[in-house]
Amino acid sequence: MKIAVDAFGGDNAPRAVIEGCVAALNTYKDITIALCGDEESIKKELSSLTYDSSRVEIHHAPEVIGCDEQPTFAIRRKKNSSLVRAMELARDKEAECVVSAGSTGAVLAGATFIVRRIDGVKRPALGVVFPAEKGCVMVMDCGANVDCKPSYLMQFAVMASAYMKDVMDADNPRIGLLNNGAEAEKGNELTKAAYKLLETAPINFAGNCEARDILTGEFDAVICDGFAGNVVLKHTEGMASTLISMLKAELMADTRSKIGALLSKPAFRRFKKVMDYTEYGGAPLLGIDGGVIKAHGSSNAKAFTAAIGQARRLALCGINESIRSAIGQLPDIQD
Repeated sequence: MKIAVDAFGGDNAPRAVIEGCVAALNTYKDITIALCGDEESIKKELSSLTYDSSRVEIHHAPEVIGCDEQPTFAIRRKKNSSLVRAMELARDKEAECVVSAGSTGAVLAGATFIVRRIDGVKRPALGVVFPAEKGCVMVMDCGANVDCKPSYLMQFAVMASAYMKDVMDADNPRIGLLNNGAEAEKGNELTKAAYKLLETAPINFAGNCEARDILTGEFDAVICDGFAGNVVLKHTEGMASTLISMLKAELMADTRSKIGALLSKPAFRRFKKVMDYTEYGGAPLLGIDGGVIKAHGSSNAKAFTAAIGQARRLALCGINESIRSAIGQLPDIQD
C-alpha cells in the first residue's frame, strides 16, 4: 500500500513530516511512502533517521504552496509543487491515499481538480472526528463548503455514515443534523429542507442535534454546512485548551490542591491523551475518488504518524466503494 505525503505542507515541514513518516514505516509494515517535495532537502532529513529505504520513494517537486496563496490559482500555477505531485500520484492510482498538512483550500482544490470527485458527489466534505463522552463523533462538513444546499447535506450524511461504519466500526451509525433545537420544525431554511431529505436517505437518521449534544455520544456523526462546522471545530479546540489551562492553574493554587493533583495524575494523563488531537491524525476529505487526509497545520511528528495510520485504514476498508454505492441510491435533486 502506497501513501503519498506532501513533505512540505504544514508549519513544521519538512522535519516533522519526515520523522512522522519514518515512525509510521516502523509501525505499519504493509505500507510504502512516497515523499513529495524538494529531493535534496528530503534526503538531508532522512540521512539522520533509521528506516527501510526500500519502502520510501522520493518524488522531486521543488515548489511549495503557501497558506497565503489563492488555492485554485496556486494549484494551476505551481505544477511542480509538493502538494500537486502527491495529488497526481493519487489521480494516477499510484498511491491509495494522500496526506497533507498544507493549506486546507489548496488541499480541497487539488483533490477536486486533480484527483476529482466520485461520480454523483456534488461536493467533497471534511469530516473531523472528536472524542465524545461515549466513543467518538464525526462532524461534517468542517470547512470545505461554507455555503450549502439541502442535497449537499444529504450527501454529507451518507458519506459520514459510510465512514463511521467502515472505518470507525460504528454499528448502524446514528446521524444527527446540527440545529438550534431538537424539534423537526426548528432551524433555518437550509436545515428545515435538509431534515426532510435526511428522513428519506438510506441512513439511520436520529433527528436534530443541538450543539451542546455533539460530544455526549448520542450521535455517531453530526451533519452541517462548512461554516457552522468550522465554528464548532475552532470553538471545541479553544474550549478544550482553555479548560485544561484553567484546571491546571486551580490544581496548582494551594498545597491541598497540589496533593489532590498528584493523586489524580494518572486520570489527568488519560484525559489529556483523549483530548490530544495528535492521537487522531487528521480530517478525511470524503467524496474524492481516492483517499485524502488533511492533517492539522501545526502537526508534529506524532500527529503525522497518526495521519498516515488513518490513511492506511481508509485505504484498507475500501470506503469509496461504499460511498459510490450509497450516493447511487440517492435521488438526483436539483436545488
